[in-house]
Amino acid sequence: MEELIKFVLSHLADEPDKIVYEQEGDKLIVKVPKSDMGRVIGRNGRIAKAIRTVLKAASNNGQHFNFDIVEA
Repeated sequence: MEELIKFVLSHLADEPDKIVYEQEGDKLIVKVPKSDMGRVIGRNGRIAKAIRTVLKAASNNGQHFNFDIVEA
């Protein structure tokens, strides 16, 4: 799942090399530069919701996986 998030965010962000990923159990914390926050989250959080929907669809056997987007 982490590779899927990295793939999507690398295409959304202007500076994908500055995004930091930290794994904590079944949760992935994504630290995004302030300049890319709007692009990654989207208007009213639509892009973040869409990424969560894709993760839910791609999960195996109902496995739960979360990710949080925070400002770096």
